[in-house]
Amino acid sequence: MILINDFEQVLTQLEKERGIDRAVLIEAIESSLLAATRKKLGMDYNLNVSLDEKTGEALIFASKEVVEKVETPATQVSFAEAKEYQEDVELGDVIMIEITPDDFGRIAVQTAKQVILQKLREAEKNSITEEFSAKVNTIVTATVQRKEGRNYLLNLGRTEAVLDYKDQIPGERYNPKDLIKVYISAVDNTPKGPKIRVSRTHPGLVRILFEMEVPEINDKIIEVVAVAREPGSRAKVAVKSNDPEVGAVGTCVGHMGGRIHNIVKALGNEKIDIIEWVDDPMELIASALKPAKINKIRLEENETESGTEKKALVFVDADQLSLAIGRSGQNVRLASRLTGWNIDIQEEKSSFAENLKAAVEEARGAEGAAAATQDGKIDLAAAAALLDKAQAAETAETAQTEETLTAEKSTEPAEAPAVKEAPAAE
Repeated sequence: MILINDFEQVLTQLEKERGIDRAVLIEAIESSLLAATRKKLGMDYNLNVSLDEKTGEALIFASKEVVEKVETPATQVSFAEAKEYQEDVELGDVIMIEITPDDFGRIAVQTAKQVILQKLREAEKNSITEEFSAKVNTIVTATVQRKEGRNYLLNLGRTEAVLDYKDQIPGERYNPKDLIKVYISAVDNTPKGPKIRVSRTHPGLVRILFEMEVPEINDKIIEVVAVAREPGSRAKVAVKSNDPEVGAVGTCVGHMGGRIHNIVKALGNEKIDIIEWVDDPMELIASALKPAKINKIRLEENETESGTEKKALVFVDADQLSLAIGRSGQNVRLASRLTGWNIDIQEEKSSFAENLKAAVEEARGAEGAAAATQDGKIDLAAAAALLDKAQAAETAETAQTEETLTAEKSTEPAEAPAVKEAPAAE
């Protein structure tokens, strides 16, 4: 018999510290005992282990067939010897005979140790993989350990992760022992164990922060429909309310902006625009492009091999053009990602000739090469002639206006010379 001291206590401690299931630990120890026994007795035995997890007592048994003449001692036992172990045995039966070694020896013990460590490492890797696979698309709080080049090594508790440079919010810097929130995007199985992929730039980070700060989202009263983000600069979040008495935007902002302030702080002061989601694409696009004022929107959907291509042509006044596009095109980019429409911003045409020109060009590109009217169809030649006439009239009007201004300027009276008055006599 083999006796493992404080076996149950050791099991409990390993289970708690390493998060490994008790059954896995017992299997690892049994495998180590079998490996040690084969190392001492040979590989031909069919072995089994009986391990009492309460007392720590272990017995090794060999499975042997009862035969008249033993040819293979490792797997066979004579009838006479078998009767000593079991009274009602018969030829051909298979019985279990205890062969627990009294002394394993140094090599066998070393083998057992290696097997246990290997099993524990495998069990721990599997446990970590299962734990963090369940946390994919969630947020965890990590401790910064150190900087490695442009990356940071983070402590996630039972394991570590690397925050790559591309997953860092631009401009953020961390110090050892800093606590930061990271988004778990994936768990990869590698030969060295599970690799936890974390990010501070993933749009999911914004979504989960809203869920953490706004209880109504967890209660399904409010829903985060879409998130578009340029990390470290600006994000647009579309929310909708499933309760007509609850305002989605106001609820997410919170009293005195308390809720949105906490989210912005967790993102390194990244600006966040919250808009209300609507099913009407025109209204949604107009809201997504705020604070710019939109005059009109024209939608177009084309079927392609890769799917439906959705385009939106948005017209704004000249003074709203830069506001709608945003710095370096940021506002329109975020609005396109948020709504799912490819948005093109154009200045509204105010001249009659320019409007007519746009209409004719649109007609030329239309199917049937004609523009539809209430009475039927106009041919393009007439429309083009009308355009030429309108352009000529506008040119003539401009020339006439310039001549009038020149004439008025030439007929203006010359400025009278200044007269210096003599002082009045006293």
